[in-house]
Amino acid sequence: MKWLERFARDDWLGVHFALNVFIATTLLWLILQRAAGLNPIWAISSMVAASDPVIKQAARTFRGRITNALLGCAVGLVFLVLGGSRDWKLPLALAVTVLLSTYVVRVQVMWRQAPITAAIVIAAGMAHHSDLSALEIGVRRVGEVLLGCVMGLVVSWAMSFIWPTPGAKQERVGATATAQTMHTGAATCATNPNQKSVLTSGQRKQHT
Repeated sequence: MKWLERFARDDWLGVHFALNVFIATTLLWLILQRAAGLNPIWAISSMVAASDPVIKQAARTFRGRITNALLGCAVGLVFLVLGGSRDWKLPLALAVTVLLSTYVVRVQVMWRQAPITAAIVIAAGMAHHSDLSALEIGVRRVGEVLLGCVMGLVVSWAMSFIWPTPGAKQERVGATATAQTMHTGAATCATNPNQKSVLTSGQRKQHT
């Protein structure tokens, strides 16, 4: 009973999140491993960071995640091209990414995504001695990271319709009630010109 109380206390958000991660992980595994023969671990790690059982929260942070992920990808690719196979490029690239994210891009939401993505891109290329192969692996990691971010948001959005959280249900009910009230008010004004004129005069007083 205590376990059920814990589940119900947070409106089953943990179960929502677990189901979202399970579905998104399965889709990424099928797309990358089965269809393309690639290791999906980097896309899955990015997907987990972009997933959220509350779709509003996921959408609110999506711009920050994508922006900082693109920044990390760009810095990682630049250091792969210019840094060669030297080991010093990883700490330097992470420091440069943090500075750019903090003082240039200035998107505070999920700003840690930038150095994490840069580390993923650079670490993927450091194992290869050829600069060309390292760059190819880095570009592949960029696509996997971005695919994971998009997959996390898409699954969260789809599950918000299939199995919405209690908070989302209340928001939809409130939005529906507000829309119905506005529609009723508009219909009343259309059928009653006197009331429409009163409302118009009231609106004029507010403007003045």
